[in-house]
Amino acid sequence: MAAAVFELEASDGGARTGTVTTARGSFATPCFMPVGTRGTVKHLDSSDLESLGVEVVLANTYHLMLRPGSETVARLGGIHGFADWSGHVLTDSGGYQIYSLDPAVDDDGASFASVYDGSPCRLTPEAAVTEQALIGADITMVLDVCPSAVAERPVLEEAVSRTAVWAERGRDAFTAHPDAAQRQCQFGIVQGGAEPDLRRESAERTVEIGFDGYAVGGLSVGEERPAMLAALESCTAVLPADSPRYFMGLGDPVGIVEAVARGIDMFDCVLPTRLGRHGTVLSDAGRYNLSAARHAGSDEPLDPSFPDSPAGRWSRGYLRHLLVTHEPTAARLVTLHNLAWLLRLMDRVRAAVGAGTFDELRAGVSRVFK
Repeated sequence: MAAAVFELEASDGGARTGTVTTARGSFATPCFMPVGTRGTVKHLDSSDLESLGVEVVLANTYHLMLRPGSETVARLGGIHGFADWSGHVLTDSGGYQIYSLDPAVDDDGASFASVYDGSPCRLTPEAAVTEQALIGADITMVLDVCPSAVAERPVLEEAVSRTAVWAERGRDAFTAHPDAAQRQCQFGIVQGGAEPDLRRESAERTVEIGFDGYAVGGLSVGEERPAMLAALESCTAVLPADSPRYFMGLGDPVGIVEAVARGIDMFDCVLPTRLGRHGTVLSDAGRYNLSAARHAGSDEPLDPSFPDSPAGRWSRGYLRHLLVTHEPTAARLVTLHNLAWLLRLMDRVRAAVGAGTFDELRAGVSRVFK
């Protein structure tokens, strides 16, 4: 059976660096995984990701199983051949769609309508394994129930219980699958809203089943930061130190460094690319809106302290011109810059942990992005 092996390299307080090794190869942690929902990061291609030094990309099981269909992806070489991407791919299970599309959920699975043509869809823990095996990701996720951030406690309790039952079914289906267990890894997911005791219970039940890695889901979905961090701490206190830990859907710089401080290794989020498409720039001085009039005549690059930015050769004035005239090149270049900036932050995080100066970096990021 394939496995995700985590090797610790350095630690500084709760923060840690390491290497995750799978059947495909290895990648360094803490890491940020750009989101390629339909098999591509919006406005970018595989050569862009290679030039940025991306090691892991996230793809969306729900969308790919509907368009073009998991079987089509499999016939065209799996997600790696389909997208001509040789790095790692992680697929979510469709659990977030259970949160966002308000389907009918029962003990067996979830039913919802396709966002493309309205046709009926059904996803179970076993089907999530099958679909992800066809897609061919390196790291796959169990199907979970992700409740709303404002859900009442009885709803959260039901989500924790159902997630645990589905996790066991998903693990059984994964280990029995003729292909998945030989070439893929599978992560379990911890739920429980912002309730620390439910988070701990969910973590304990997930660890008891046993997975290759562990994800924290259902946080950073609208709750206040202190509540998010308290819930996170109750998870990481239980999750095994010798397995990779993944915070699903977190991409703001302060959130990332705070989660790293609590032992998280992997992150994904649409934030840097979504901001880029709409002209919001990440920089060492904070984030700003490039469409603001004050940038119209500026000959400065997007971030003067980041000369290696892939958009560094062009001025703010030029890029703003492209943005306000709706030239697609603007979205592409700012997206490239934002991803490069965030990947550079992860490089700095790893270096700071290794040097024992992580708290200084963490404080600096918090001052700038507040």
